[in-house]
Amino acid sequence: MRVGLLFGSFNPIHIGHLILANYMAANTTLDTVWLVVSPQNPFKPSSSLLHEFDRLHMVRLAIADNADLGVTDIEFRMPKPSYTIDTLTYLREKYPTYQFVLIMGEDNLATLPKWKNYEQILDLYEVLVYPRPGSAKVPEALQGHAKITVVPAPLLDISATFIRKCLKEGKSTRYLLQEEVQEYIQAKKLYM
Repeated sequence: MRVGLLFGSFNPIHIGHLILANYMAANTTLDTVWLVVSPQNPFKPSSSLLHEFDRLHMVRLAIADNADLGVTDIEFRMPKPSYTIDTLTYLREKYPTYQFVLIMGEDNLATLPKWKNYEQILDLYEVLVYPRPGSAKVPEALQGHAKITVVPAPLLDISATFIRKCLKEGKSTRYLLQEEVQEYIQAKKLYM
């Protein structure tokens, strides 16, 4: 079983995340894509993050009708901040028959040499990269790397930051969020 792992804060999960995850599941050699809800990204401040269980619940709501997508809270039980190599190692031990593939944006690929044990990630795991307009140049050492494949996935220039701003200002986020996620946010008055 080839499992794509799409890491993120999903604060909140939006239609751009869903389109990307579904595209990777349906148009690559992956059997499924798991969205890995990260409690804390080591490169981002955690002060603006909604509680991890709310974010996990919203991901579950968003993908409930898609059998090709899954969600994991594996990092909730790991030391914070979460490091990708530690999560990959844990998943590999827990599911020894699965082949895990890392999914990341071009912007993350540009910063990959700053990640903990990034060489080990590239030794042990395939990486599928989706384009991110305006992202930094990919380091020369990673260009043409045998484990890195660029996938021309469709992208929407939508950010969770923009959505949170709209919600705080009382503006519409219709079509930016999946309907059940929108209803959950409104019912709990999140980000407002």
